[in-house]
Amino acid sequence: MKKLNKISAIVFLLLGLAFTSCETTDLDLLEDPNEITTDNASLDRFLTRIQIDFASFIRQQGRNGAQLTRMEYMFGRTYVNNYQPVALDGEWTLAYQNMFSDMAAAEPIAVANENFLHLGVMRILKGYTLITLVDNFGDVPFSQATNPTEFPAPVADPGQDVYTGAIALIDEGIDFLNQGGTPLENDFYYGNNADQWRKLGNSVKMQAYLANGNTAAFNAIANSPGMYISSSADDFEWQYGTNEANPDTRHPGYNADYNTSGAGRYRANWIMHTMLELGDPRMRYYFYRQNDCTPGASCDPDGNQVTLNCSVAPRPVHFPNDMIYCSVEDGYWGRDHGDNNGIPPDSFLRTAGGVYPYGGRFDDDTFGSATVGSGGGGAGIVPIMLASYTDLMVAEAALAAGNNGAAQTALQGALTKSIAKVQGFGNLDSDADDSFEPTSAEVNAYINTVTGDFASANNVGKWEILGNQNFITHYGNGLNPYNFYRRTGYPNDGLQFVIDPSPGGFVRSFFYPANEANVNANITQKPNVGVQVFWDNNPPSPGFPPAN
Repeated sequence: MKKLNKISAIVFLLLGLAFTSCETTDLDLLEDPNEITTDNASLDRFLTRIQIDFASFIRQQGRNGAQLTRMEYMFGRTYVNNYQPVALDGEWTLAYQNMFSDMAAAEPIAVANENFLHLGVMRILKGYTLITLVDNFGDVPFSQATNPTEFPAPVADPGQDVYTGAIALIDEGIDFLNQGGTPLENDFYYGNNADQWRKLGNSVKMQAYLANGNTAAFNAIANSPGMYISSSADDFEWQYGTNEANPDTRHPGYNADYNTSGAGRYRANWIMHTMLELGDPRMRYYFYRQNDCTPGASCDPDGNQVTLNCSVAPRPVHFPNDMIYCSVEDGYWGRDHGDNNGIPPDSFLRTAGGVYPYGGRFDDDTFGSATVGSGGGGAGIVPIMLASYTDLMVAEAALAAGNNGAAQTALQGALTKSIAKVQGFGNLDSDADDSFEPTSAEVNAYINTVTGDFASANNVGKWEILGNQNFITHYGNGLNPYNFYRRTGYPNDGLQFVIDPSPGGFVRSFFYPANEANVNANITQKPNVGVQVFWDNNPPSPGFPPAN
């Protein structure tokens, strides 16, 4: 796992800006609020800021997808109210005002000095960002963006055209990487390894081809493992540090849960219940329990603790009897999907984020408080494109093509790589009792059970298993699961409903951010969140996805 051992003063400054300011910056595509300019900064300062902003963009947008797919807890009883236009302002400004503006200013410098490695990295990150914007918003500015003199109000190009342009940018980036050039002063992801950047570029193209149904192009890459991220050694991730102040470089999820006032977030009941039922060996790494009993569970059948009010409330009438509601066993204290009830005094009882990916505590049945500095001290990651993720793409493509054997093999590879990576994070918590870590035999038994069930299941059952494992394996980044869910509608069996019986249609794409739609005359706000992105050919909501 890569460490940020050397961070200059300017990097600390930019980290502070990236972690604290993005949600409150004024938005439009006309002004660049960055302090970096061609007069006062070098090319490497641009690249430093671009890399930091990219990590923040992926983390924030990935959290939105995770909440929608029950990987993380979603507050708010209806989809349309939960994701109002103002909620997406931060992600939009990170992409357009920060990254794309910095790239536009940095490119002439890089071209003039033949800094091909810098150009390659920028092209790949821009292509990746554009694909992510389309996946989440649909039609977005591209051809007229970051050119305020000629296009003060850039139009939103069709999503399919943006995809085509983004893939072309990635191809250009790979060509630049092949030409070599001066190393980046700070390459936080790959340490100036051009081959790993090339693999990332091809992995992003795989993701795009899977989404837009270009099977031939997907298979051309997937059938050449050396071309994309097929080994965990090439995982693309952002590494946080342990610095507590000036600036705080710890994982934001760690900061939310490991503080003097107790855990600040709830975990989603569905994913904890599902992993507990499956006996998933990653569970002690994902979640840290501060309490050994959940009100309403078998350890407390009376459910009389006011700290979990739903434990004494009747089950929602639209929840099937076998659907998890309110109380997960064994002290896994979370919240149901869309529960917007008030916050009781449970911050030292609820389950906190674990050692993966937040850099928190490993769960060794200590049941102590999630305190500042404990566990890994916040030195977690944003998992962005991992080898286990590309294996899941291969599994999905194979299953869709009816190649069940190849799908099973890829699923097995994804689980093997994911569990090994997650277990490696146990070393961050030096105070934990490692006797609670799953043994090799237990891990192998779990993988064999999942893949065996997959082999024996019918087609629907295979999609259910792949869907569950897709969500679990992507814990820490909900971008791909959000896409998977809209493409396939799986998992369906047991995926927790919204607590409100009438939550409205599922978010097929997000509203345009308020500060863009309100100032750009060429962008018309969407009528609702049911507008489907170009590759989403499934029936409209609320009929699809079926679990909503």
